[in-house]
Amino acid sequence: MRVLLVEDDPELRRRLTERLVAAGIAVDSAASAGDARDWPDIDMLGAVILDLGLPDGDGIDVLRHWRGAGRTVPILILTARGNWREKVEGLNSGADDFIVKPVRFEELLARLHALWRRGRGRGRNALTVGPLSLDPVASTATLHGEALTLSRKEFALLHLFMRRPEHILSQADILDQLYALEAERDRNAVEAHVSRLRRKIGREAIRTVRGLGYRLDL
Repeated sequence: MRVLLVEDDPELRRRLTERLVAAGIAVDSAASAGDARDWPDIDMLGAVILDLGLPDGDGIDVLRHWRGAGRTVPILILTARGNWREKVEGLNSGADDFIVKPVRFEELLARLHALWRRGRGRGRNALTVGPLSLDPVASTATLHGEALTLSRKEFALLHLFMRRPEHILSQADILDQLYALEAERDRNAVEAHVSRLRRKIGREAIRTVRGLGYRLDL
């Protein structure tokens, strides 16, 4: 999953980004309403974490702008404002969830995954494709019932393939989902991750479609 974190507090933004990245989520970040309003390819994101108290405007106005423009990305409000009227306003303006700071990171992560599943019509954590099973919340994966030992990027890559079984994923698709916009992108790194994942789940499990990309083929 790739998310946009809209948070003006630099320390909180840094800490949340580190925890999300450690959980296998790519993070783009914006520190102001102006930066967030016209974020590129926002509907390609798995979710947005939106603070309300931004230095140049209210997060509710950003939320209404997105929904008014037909943006369907799942939006989770994360704010210090705990007044019930603000919760109602946020949800009525198009937010999918509303969390009051402080919150345990584990709860935030679980709610993000719930939003992501809901947006794709899935109610369960686990994905199963042939002999592979993966639980994004528990960060576990198995092959024929045996636990797989995967790096963070390998796990994220397998998750991406299992979300779209039998679909061809180009290198650009993989880069967009595994790396934040500001991160250095290296197509050779994609080939390396695919190669290492193949060694763990079987060389024939990921097929190279010449000139197009890769496909999970089980």
